[in-house]
Amino acid sequence: MTGNKLSEFLIGLILLCAAWFLLPAALWAAEGSPGKAFTDSIGLAYIGAGVAVGFACLASGYAVAKIGSSAIGAVSEKPELMGRTLVFLGLAEGIAIYGLIIAIMILNKL
Repeated sequence: MTGNKLSEFLIGLILLCAAWFLLPAALWAAEGSPGKAFTDSIGLAYIGAGVAVGFACLASGYAVAKIGSSAIGAVSEKPELMGRTLVFLGLAEGIAIYGLIIAIMILNKL
């Protein structure tokens, strides 16, 4: 892995691990709150939200690494392509936002 891909992968992995270790605290808080009974569906919803964000960030990091390296090569030969390459990079970064939106939708159903 190159440095950029490795750093994006490690950041995503750290976020997934943090979500995994913070999940029990969130479940205990939900269990102790009045009027909200603990069920398996709450735990699965938190896991699903974490997985959605984690995999979306990993995919976004991979896409940005591939598109970014290709964009630098293209811009070095034709500088007028800079605007188009930025659009493609923005689309690749949007993948992480889609995962966050899905997680928010999952957690709003609780």
